Amino acid sequence: MDPQTLAAFFATALFLAVVPGPDNVFVLTQSALRGKRAGLWVVLGLCSGLLVHTAAVALGVAALFERSRLAFDLLKYAGAAYLLYLAWQSLRAPAMAIDAGAGARGNAGRLYLRGIVMNVSNPKVSIFFLAFLPQFVDKQAGSVTLQMLALGATFILATALVFGALALSAGAVGQRFARSQRAQRWMNRAAAAVFAGLAAKLATAQR
Repeated sequence: MDPQTLAAFFATALFLAVVPGPDNVFVLTQSALRGKRAGLWVVLGLCSGLLVHTAAVALGVAALFERSRLAFDLLKYAGAAYLLYLAWQSLRAPAMAIDAGAGARGNAGRLYLRGIVMNVSNPKVSIFFLAFLPQFVDKQAGSVTLQMLALGATFILATALVFGALALSAGAVGQRFARSQRAQRWMNRAAAAVFAGLAAKLATAQR
């Protein structure tokens, strides 16, 4: 691919990653609650989810969500239900359960899985990729599938850089509240409200 095209795409991807949305809000919430290490595991999970969307677009699977209302609705309601589950878990979490270090190490797999589910269960990401990536594809430059994969990888790199920075900064702020049980309870309630809000937004999303 033309290096200038990739550079323009990378700059656009960086801008889109900075724009507030469900994924970066999720990173901020988890990092503030559980520390920067936990946030980085969530970022890794979200980026792994983007691999799924990239493959879906490259293989044409994402077109199914654009054409089929049933497929779109099933996936979005599943994602909304998972977010409500996370909201309930946050409300139930005891204040002293927050640990910016050991807790992140012990739940790395769970945090990584949460990131994947959070990203993959949002069909609008696949539809966004389906509409966004082809704009930078040049049919004269070779395999369209390989170009799609290259663009997807570039988008994931930009996302990892932005979300990683968010995780580190939010984790540093969250550590200041780790010693206060009252602050931890308010952070849990705030996280529950964020998850519930994201669930409502996803459940009411239209194609």
